[in-house]
Amino acid sequence: MVNVYDVAIIGSGPAGLAAGLYAGRARLSALILEKGVVGGQIAITNEVANYPGVTGHPSGALLVANMRGQAEEFGVTIVKDEITGLDLTDLPKKLIGNSEDYHAHSIIIATGGQPRLIGCSGEKELTGKGVSYCATCDADLFTDLEVFVIGGGDAAVEEAEYLTKFARKVTIVHRRDKLRAAGSIVERAASNPKIFYLWDTIVEEIIGDGIVEAIVFKNVKTNGLTRYDADEDDGTFGIFPFLGFIPVSGLFEGLVKMDEAGYILTDSDMHTNIPGVFAAGDVRAKSLRQVATAVADGAIAAIEAEKYLGIRDC
Repeated sequence: MVNVYDVAIIGSGPAGLAAGLYAGRARLSALILEKGVVGGQIAITNEVANYPGVTGHPSGALLVANMRGQAEEFGVTIVKDEITGLDLTDLPKKLIGNSEDYHAHSIIIATGGQPRLIGCSGEKELTGKGVSYCATCDADLFTDLEVFVIGGGDAAVEEAEYLTKFARKVTIVHRRDKLRAAGSIVERAASNPKIFYLWDTIVEEIIGDGIVEAIVFKNVKTNGLTRYDADEDDGTFGIFPFLGFIPVSGLFEGLVKMDEAGYILTDSDMHTNIPGVFAAGDVRAKSLRQVATAVADGAIAAIEAEKYLGIRDC
């Protein structure tokens, strides 16, 4: 006999776990499907300092463990499997996994997104140890230290400006000889005395033993290499790549409406263009991607799924 869930949630980041919690509390049978590590990107974050009500700067792993525990306490099933296909034409909806197939009356897409990596040696090993992809999350960790921002688009320059509120010096490293950001953003950055520039340059290597200690730059015109070591008194510095963000939405191409960048389009209640299919968190088109907004999305999506199923408790 096929087990049919009320709601199947694809992805176990903060949006997916929050959706599971709210679905479970509403007494829906809820399944969370995750192909990798439960918690998504936040699970590898060393400190979480900007989630309301959570003090003491816990690790992302601890925050995720608490979220997972809450969801499972309310009966949510979490399964490790990669979904490779969907059939949304029939009811219940079918999710095709590597291990087995799953069936649900509603689906919440919470597959998240991922920053575009530099792709250099040492980057992955030192992520969360000096390499960060979120200035809003980690800027305060680099108070009075030096910071390098990698990229030249709107996000890179805007984040560089934000980082100057904390760091004593911010250097924008760009592979071209001028920024790609909008003129107004460039002008504002130019007037900031803490912002400096390193043109025609890419990152060749990031070096450190448990923490960022040095970085090797390569000039794209001369191919010359330059090593920069952390100030002896500081011991480290920050590296913030802002080379773009990639939504994990390829599975849903041709099924739900997306914008040109691949973000899933929803209304304010997380509805996609397909009845009974919702999207929450970083995978959907939105202005701010933080744990707090992902959790809010997940909660809304679960409540809307409950309404869709027509079994809300009064």
